[in-house]
Formats: sequence, structure tokens, C-alpha cells
Amino acid sequence: MGRPKAAVELDGEPLVRRAVRALHAAGLAPVVVVLGAGLPGTAALLDEGTAWVPAPGWDTEGQAASLRAGLEALAGTDAVAVLVALVDTPGIGADALARVAARADGPDAPRVLARGAVDGRAGHPVLLGRAHWEAVHAAASGDAGARGFLRGRDDVAAVEIGDVAVGDDLDTPEDLQRWAEAEPHR
Repeated sequence: MGRPKAAVELDGEPLVRRAVRALHAAGLAPVVVVLGAGLPGTAALLDEGTAWVPAPGWDTEGQAASLRAGLEALAGTDAVAVLVALVDTPGIGADALARVAARADGPDAPRVLARGAVDGRAGHPVLLGRAHWEAVHAAASGDAGARGFLRGRDDVAAVEIGDVAVGDDLDTPEDLQRWAEAEPHR
């Protein structure tokens, strides 16, 4: 993108603020933002009181560093699962986030594994029950986050969100331009 994605504006709002707003609208708490590129400027874009943590090693380890930092930030809480959402998927809004997070309702929440799927293709958000955090942390590598841990497992539920979400990543200025031209989105 040529700049920190979290700071990129879409409809006049930084992607990071848009993502936090969607997570809150989905009824999720606590929300912890993991920041790497552009600190401290990207942290200044957050609304006052928004919890955030730095991702040491983000420049060499990408999503793995962010995932580990987020899991570490939640380790001391009573959270039974974590929903991992990315700032560069603005088409995955509150309805989709809530639908995937709902898989953590009930007594099996600490063991849940689920991924949002758009038209059958699994992607984000990713729901990780607490019983898996240690293994996910250990397996996180490079810019793949939890992908290596999830690959090939038959206990990962695919939660279809394509009726309420658009799974496109905004990775380049051209992606951002296409997104803006394609409005409105689900």
C-alpha cells in the first residue's frame, strides 16, 4: 500500500478505526488492536480508550508477530476465544464478525476453531478457542498468521458469511481504488 494499512482512509475513516467500530458493533469485547507499521502515528488514529499493543517483529514476521502479540495481550484475561480480524478487509462488517464469533457461545468455546467463508472460500475472520492459543502462538510463522496451524485440520468450521460480507483484501492502491468504485458493498 506504500503506507501503513491501518492509516489508509476509506470513506474518510482510517481502516483501523473502521475495523474497531465493526468489532464493537458486533458486540465483541474486549477489543485489542495490534499495531506494527507506523507507530506511534497509527495509535494516534484510535479513539481514546481503545486498547492497543505493539507487535514486535512486525517488519520481519508480518501477521505472525501480530497474532502472537494479540494472543499475549489476552493471555491474562478470562477470554475463552479470540476473533482475529484484519484492517484490510473492510467488507467484513459487524454482521459477519458476529456470525463467526457466535461459534464461541457455549461450553465448547475454549476448543472452537472457525473461519469466515465467502462463497465457500475460507478466510477471515478467524476464531480461535483458548485451548489452541499456545499451539497457534508456537506455529505462527511469517506473514501467514494462523494459516499453518489451521491447514489440513478437520475441526475448523467454515462459517458462510458471503451473504453479509465481501472478503476482498485491500493490499494495493489499485485494490483501494477498485473498492471505492464498486460501492455500495454488502
